Amino acid sequence: MITHEHHRATLALAEAAGASGAALVGRVFRPDVAGPAVVRIQNGRALDLTAAFPTVRDLCETDDPASALRAAPAGEDLGSVADLALNADPRNRNAARPHLLSPIDLQAVKAAGVTFVVSMLERVIEERIRGDAGAAAGVRQTILDLVGSDIRALKPGSAEAARLKAALIEAGAWSQYLEVGIGPDAEIFTKGQPLSTVGSGAEIGVHPASTWNNPEPEVVLAAASSGRIVGASLGNDVNLRDVEGRSALLLGKAKDNNGAAAVGPFLRLFDDNFTLEDVRALELSLTVEGEEGYALTGRSSMREISRDPADLVGQAINAHHRYPDGLVLYLGTMFAPVEDRDEPGRGFTHKAGDVVSIATDKLGALVNRTAPTDAVEGGAMGAADLMRNLAKRGLL
Repeated sequence: MITHEHHRATLALAEAAGASGAALVGRVFRPDVAGPAVVRIQNGRALDLTAAFPTVRDLCETDDPASALRAAPAGEDLGSVADLALNADPRNRNAARPHLLSPIDLQAVKAAGVTFVVSMLERVIEERIRGDAGAAAGVRQTILDLVGSDIRALKPGSAEAARLKAALIEAGAWSQYLEVGIGPDAEIFTKGQPLSTVGSGAEIGVHPASTWNNPEPEVVLAAASSGRIVGASLGNDVNLRDVEGRSALLLGKAKDNNGAAAVGPFLRLFDDNFTLEDVRALELSLTVEGEEGYALTGRSSMREISRDPADLVGQAINAHHRYPDGLVLYLGTMFAPVEDRDEPGRGFTHKAGDVVSIATDKLGALVNRTAPTDAVEGGAMGAADLMRNLAKRGLL
C-alpha cells in the first residue's frame, strides 16, 4: 500500500512552500467537473487557479511563470496535498473526491538517453547480449576493461572523446550507445505523447512480456516554446531493458507504453530560490519495495551527468525542432541496478505491485506502484477531450 510515509518528502515540501518561497504548480482531477484543475501549492493545500491558467502550458508560456503563479487569484481550496496524493492510488481511491495528477499537460514529452557513464555502459551491455540478462555480468567486465575508468572524466564531443572513439573502432568495440554517450550529439527521443504522463500515487506500466526491466529515477525539466527552461520535476522513465537490448530500433516499444512515463509530484518553477544551478546539484534517492518483502535502494546524482542540462534542452528544442506548447525533457539517470532479485545472474527486474519512490528535498517524492501495461488505470484525457472539458466549464 502507498502510505503517507511514501509521500513524506512531498508533504514536507508542500507544507514549507510558503515559508521557503517554493513556486509549486500541480494538477488535480476534479470529479465534480470531470476534468483537471491547475493548482498552486500553498501551506500544504491545493488552490485552484484554472480560471487564470486553464493549462500548465499557459502558465509556462508567461514571461515569469513563478511570479505569475504567485500573483494569480486563488480559487477554490481543493484539499490537502496529503489527501490528494493518497487518493491518486487507484486501488484505494474515493472516486467522489479529487486526486493528484501529473503536473504537466500539453507539453511534448521527450527524454535524453545515455547521459550518465554508468547507464551508458549498461546500454552497451544490453546491445552486446541482445537482452539476455543472464549474460550481463561477464560482458560488463569486458566493456569496463576496454573503456577504462577515466571515461567518466570525458566531455562528450571533445577531442579526447574523439580519440577514444577512434581507438574503440580500431579495437572493434564501438557502439551506437558510445556514440551518443561521448559523441557531439545527444540521444533525444519521444517518451510519450502530450497528456500521457501519470502523476505521483498513480500506477506505472511494465509490459507483462518483459523479463528484464527497471525504474529510471530522473530530473525532468520543463521548457517554454521559446526554449527557455522554466522549472523542474521528478520523473520515472520506466524502461524494458530486454526489449531495447534486442535492438535499439525497438526503443519506442521499450519506452513508450501505458503508464511508463511518470512525472511529479509538482512542477517547481524557477525563481531566485530555485534555479538551474540547484538542478545541477540535485541528489535523487530511489527505493523499490516489493509485495513479497523485497527492498532495493539506489541513487542518481546530477553532479555526475555527462552533458549539462541546458545543453540537453538546447539539443531538444531549437530552430530545427520547434514545440509550440513547449516540452518536458527527462535528463537521464545513472541508476542501473545489477543486484539479483531472484535467480543468480539475472539482475533486477520489476514485479507487479512494486512501490517505487524517487525523492529529493527540493522537488518532493514521486511515488508509484507497478502494474501490467494492459491493466494500468485507463481513461487518460486526450487534448480534444481536455479542450471540450475546459470549454464546457467556460475556461476557454
